[in-house]
Amino acid sequence: MASSPSGAAPSEAPPAPPRSPLDRYFKITERRSTIGTEIRGGLTTFFTMSYIIVLNPLIIGTVPDSTGHYLGGGTEPNLALVAAATALVAGVLSILMGAVANFPIALAAGLGLNAVVAYSIATLPGMTWADAMGIVVLEGLVILVLVLTGFRTAVFKAVPREIKVAISVGIGLFISLIGFVDAGFVRPGNPVLQLGIDGSLAGWPLLVFSLGLLTAIVLMVKKVRGGLLIAIIGTTVLAIVVELVANVGLLDAENPTGWKLNTPALPDSLVEVPDFSLLGQFSLFGAFGKIGVVAVALLVFSLLLADFFDTMGTMVAVGAEAELLDDEGNPPNMERILVVDSLAAVAGGAGSVSSNTAYIESASGVGDGARTGLASVVTGLAFLVATFLSPLVDMVPSEAAAPALVVVGFLMVMQVSGIDWKNYEIAIPAFLTMILMPFTYSITAGIGAGFIVFVVIKVAVGKAKAVHPLMWVAAALFVAYFALGPIKDAIGI
Repeated sequence: MASSPSGAAPSEAPPAPPRSPLDRYFKITERRSTIGTEIRGGLTTFFTMSYIIVLNPLIIGTVPDSTGHYLGGGTEPNLALVAAATALVAGVLSILMGAVANFPIALAAGLGLNAVVAYSIATLPGMTWADAMGIVVLEGLVILVLVLTGFRTAVFKAVPREIKVAISVGIGLFISLIGFVDAGFVRPGNPVLQLGIDGSLAGWPLLVFSLGLLTAIVLMVKKVRGGLLIAIIGTTVLAIVVELVANVGLLDAENPTGWKLNTPALPDSLVEVPDFSLLGQFSLFGAFGKIGVVAVALLVFSLLLADFFDTMGTMVAVGAEAELLDDEGNPPNMERILVVDSLAAVAGGAGSVSSNTAYIESASGVGDGARTGLASVVTGLAFLVATFLSPLVDMVPSEAAAPALVVVGFLMVMQVSGIDWKNYEIAIPAFLTMILMPFTYSITAGIGAGFIVFVVIKVAVGKAKAVHPLMWVAAALFVAYFALGPIKDAIGI
């Protein structure tokens, strides 16, 4: 079981009665939390994932479609346009998740999915950005149907408990790696990955990250409430001071010791009026006439499978850290969580910002004490405010937010004791699930490998009848998913 936000074992005393309508609605006292803790946790999650407001425009806003036009229809990138829509959709969907599902998960444009849309869909011959976003909407509608028919929930319940634990542990390793990579502490090289720059921790940004990580660790060990949020804010202030004094600049080929994503600096102004004109710029069926029914079906399938199982992993990991899972590893209000997540895919396409999905960075807020949907509402409100205060969001460099990911990764890996390592039939699939998430930089790949190997082992030892029918279906789908490249080549897309 994951530790409580203070690091102590959860209390066995019965929860106090609710104190207000807000408390009753979100079950704050029942889940042994407070309104202040939920607000703090929601803000921690926001600062940990606010990078998407900057990063999503850099991924989908800088790639022209096959006609040479960028998102918004212009012949030049308009990153502010994409940033405003990214924050708006993330805000609305995070509020919806908190208010409807009462679960501490925030949503935003999915990394990886946005790259697929930008580089593999919008650039296909004849395709426009509107056509590409129409495919995203279609994918979301298909997932919504799978949820409403009970199929998605049934697949989730068919997964063995120890595989669910492995998913959570694997995501812990994965988000720790994300934290180290986002800070530049781990970089490509030697020959795959290396420490810092040529094996050294050179440059002010890496020093700032290291001090931020040490601060977050010490605050956690000392059981300081709000430690992660304190570390993010404190490290941001340090980064601004460092930039003012040392004039570090952004990382590039000529400045390998620069800041990774954005330069921490006091903004010239705090408020900018957002432009939401990207909303609704999608063509639901436009792609069919451009690339054909088979190609559209394959593209929808590839997006769908990643969305389908990424959320499963995130839901388990966050629920485990918040101590909200039942004995079978299922979170409360699971169908509501999945419905909102499905609507997020639709909304992301309709908002022209790519499919929105549940963010594993939500675990940072849970690590700071969040236990209810109120935290997600707070995160969503912060995203809405960010549509007007984008200069303020730009103040937080990735080096200041990344330490929270590393610390939360540790908390999630603690669950590894829940796996029976002497039982090879479950331990080997669990092991592959865990290590392939960080090794392939993909939650979906880790889950897929675990599912396939679990089924193969059960067949090999004569226990095929013990495999739930839906695990057979999921394993078969993953075989097709891993072979999508050759399949696409075979049909010429």
